[in-house]
Amino acid sequence: MKRSVFALVSLAMLAACSSNDADKLAFQDVPADQLYNEALVLLNDGDYKEGMVKLQEVDRLHPYSEWARKSLVMLAYANYQRGRYEEAINAAQRYLALYPGHEDAPYAQYIIGNSYFRQIPDITRDQEMTQKALAAMDELVRNYPDSEYADDARHKIQVTRDQLAGKEMEVGRYYLERDDYLAAINRFRVVVEQYQQTRHIEEALFRLTEAYYAIGIIPEAQTAAAVLGHNFPDSRWYKDAYSLLKTGGYEPSENKRSWISRSFEGFNLL
Repeated sequence: MKRSVFALVSLAMLAACSSNDADKLAFQDVPADQLYNEALVLLNDGDYKEGMVKLQEVDRLHPYSEWARKSLVMLAYANYQRGRYEEAINAAQRYLALYPGHEDAPYAQYIIGNSYFRQIPDITRDQEMTQKALAAMDELVRNYPDSEYADDARHKIQVTRDQLAGKEMEVGRYYLERDDYLAAINRFRVVVEQYQQTRHIEEALFRLTEAYYAIGIIPEAQTAAAVLGHNFPDSRWYKDAYSLLKTGGYEPSENKRSWISRSFEGFNLL
């Protein structure tokens, strides 16, 4: 009985191999441009699986040809559309390695950035994908500033930076609630120094006021509140910072030598 089962499995494997070999032989008789165009028709009809098979065969049978180049960037696109982000990134990175100066290079970089961007988790989780999305979009803007994808990349850079700042704020609040003021200050400092152009900057300055006040470093608390009031005079966070200092008989007062003041030299509101 075991031999019969083994024989059946072996026959099935041979049949599958024969079928695959036959398919590959059939593809060898099809011109590259025809294979590519057939793949595009399949992709347009939503048949990504078969379309990608034909694109892969163009790349396999006609490496370094114009059709292989087109197939590679389309493979990246098709994988992205199917939610196969790792495969999309790999194909796009290979495209950039082979054709860094081609007109489709910005699009390949855009696929990489969007593939990471689509995987950004919620604020409570590790932000590795957010960092990678930021790096990829930043590379797009830096290398291809005039491409049609640059404006969207700039928008997504702002979104990713806001996400990363939000993560620092979440961790900072966690420490603040547990009276670990120095650890909290270190997190809020990251926001002030690296993410000034995000929606979290006002709260970060208030939290610095709060944390420094709690450990008795009043000049830094006053500076944080003063910088907050100078840049965001109508902010509710400034009102809270002002009220907090008033409870101890203090007012906002900026120390120009403070790291907080130095961080805001040349700062411009969005």
